[in-house]
Amino acid sequence: MKIVRTTSTNQDFIALVALLDADLAIRDGEDHSFYDQFNKISQIKYVVVAYENDKPLGCGAIKEYDSNTMEIKRMYVSSDCRGKGIASKVLSELESWTTELGYNKCILETGYKQPEAIALYKKRAFRLTTNYGQYTGVENSLCFEKKLV
Repeated sequence: MKIVRTTSTNQDFIALVALLDADLAIRDGEDHSFYDQFNKISQIKYVVVAYENDKPLGCGAIKEYDSNTMEIKRMYVSSDCRGKGIASKVLSELESWTTELGYNKCILETGYKQPEAIALYKKRAFRLTTNYGQYTGVENSLCFEKKLV
């Protein structure tokens, strides 16, 4: 497997995000449009795509939240490739990139209807925190953070 750093103009990333959005539209139901407004990729500069034999398998991105914090966005692994550790590798690369850029914390939001994501973040030592920003008071959102060394 190869992990590639790129930008949100990468066509494989765009295709994977389309699959992610289709999955989230089903999971989130009528709440999807609320979440969708915060997940546009045009402002994202830092993207990671995982490949195997030139086939894109998964992706993730980071976006500055504040001067110390990057927000993890658009984490996705194709349904036929799950359970192989791809998301952990993508997340690890995003954490490394965050520290290389001089930030010391990652935050993220996920939903109760994404148990695979919740399990991943707990496994990777993210801790549950109070909902931040636009997710404050949103019942179906779970926010996590991880301080990086």
